[in-house]
Amino acid sequence: MEFRPCIDIHNGRVKQIVGGSLQDRGNRAAENFVSDMDAAYYAGLYKEAGISGGHVIMLNHPDSEYYHKTKEQALAALRAYPGGLQVGGGITPDNAAEFLEAGASHVIVTSYVFRDGFIHYDKLKRLCDKVGKEHLVLDVSCRRIDGGFRVVTDRWQKVTDEILEKDLLDRLYLYCDEFLIHAVDVEGKAEGIDKELAVLLGSWGKCQVTYAGGVHSYEDLELLRKFGQGHLNVTIGSALDLFGGGLSWRKVLEICGDNSVK
Repeated sequence: MEFRPCIDIHNGRVKQIVGGSLQDRGNRAAENFVSDMDAAYYAGLYKEAGISGGHVIMLNHPDSEYYHKTKEQALAALRAYPGGLQVGGGITPDNAAEFLEAGASHVIVTSYVFRDGFIHYDKLKRLCDKVGKEHLVLDVSCRRIDGGFRVVTDRWQKVTDEILEKDLLDRLYLYCDEFLIHAVDVEGKAEGIDKELAVLLGSWGKCQVTYAGGVHSYEDLELLRKFGQGHLNVTIGSALDLFGGGLSWRKVLEICGDNSVK
């Protein structure tokens, strides 16, 4: 199990927010933490520690008045740690190359592919052809609805009709290198992981999957290791000392194991 660090950027600032609180209208979100440091600082920290595979997420819509500042922060982080970070938020075939050229190892995509409640496989194929399967991460973050896990898009504001299950992962894996999956119901609350989702993802295990949401103790990491059966990586936000929480990021790295750049 690898620790995958994060840099979430909203309104041009590195933040940790409550996952379900984001609203494009008014650029609002319930904030757990707002950093005085910029995104490049965190990228440099991760580079110095040799941690690979972290993700930079731009939380503003491309039409937002803050998008330019958020994008500049993201690009600065990628340039500070070329090849060590992934980037997501408003990625399309038309702009993906800019982020890859800036140093991203992968681009992370949701909303471009999931439209009108369903997966548009023509768009997914176009994106895969454009950037290469080896550079594409699909974010299939989800909410609990009607007894299942439904994929959510547009910074977790829209619920699709797609149910997160093994068959869906099998189909999508044909086009991507990894998955990033936030348990949105517990994201940013630091109240514990979604055990059922962790079990589901851990029992699949055909490629790298990073779980996010609810980690608030070192015991949660052991649960993820158990439920993930060695197939899950983990990212932690609000609970980490880097973002005002009580978990030492260096101890987390030690518990998870070594995912330093080889």
